[in-house]
Amino acid sequence: MASKKSGISQERILHRKLLELWNRGQSELCEVRGSGIHGRGVYATTKIPKEARIIEYIGEVIDKQESEKRGISQHEKSLQTGDAAVYIFTLTKKHDIDGNVPWNTARLINHSCAPNCEAWIEGRRIFIHALRDIQPGEELTFDYGFDVDCYEDHPCLCGKDECVGYIVSREQWPELKARLAASPLAKPLKKKPSPRRK
Repeated sequence: MASKKSGISQERILHRKLLELWNRGQSELCEVRGSGIHGRGVYATTKIPKEARIIEYIGEVIDKQESEKRGISQHEKSLQTGDAAVYIFTLTKKHDIDGNVPWNTARLINHSCAPNCEAWIEGRRIFIHALRDIQPGEELTFDYGFDVDCYEDHPCLCGKDECVGYIVSREQWPELKARLAASPLAKPLKKKPSPRRK
């Protein structure tokens, strides 16, 4: 009988932990909807003031070796399925967060070359904060900050006037522009027209 009670209490503990993780990955300030940038996106449900903490980016804390292994695996899967590629976020010099879990709503925030959000690392947690005031219904975006060495793997579809055609950190835009100018095969992507507002 004791083992049966122990099993039930273990299930309750697990359920409570999963519920806690689910709640940490949600926010009353935003919701998931279809996105004109890519697949699904995250949208403001109310006015969000500049610098407000919007949502936590949650997932499993992993070391860099495991991160590299998962990143390669997730990228290969994305090439086959067309789904988003990698949800791994740098946390420290030794650890990353793999946000590829269903309760991590923030994993669906798309990249933009003119983002309205940014990630702040606070201890061993990552939170998405507003860079400026964000209006209700506006899609939340941040700069993924990918390295210029793999720019060809990450075309950008944000459609912003500032778009450089690839998901590369802003600090590396000059290097990207130099590489594009030097390569006869590399062409900036055509920008998607921005949706018109009524």
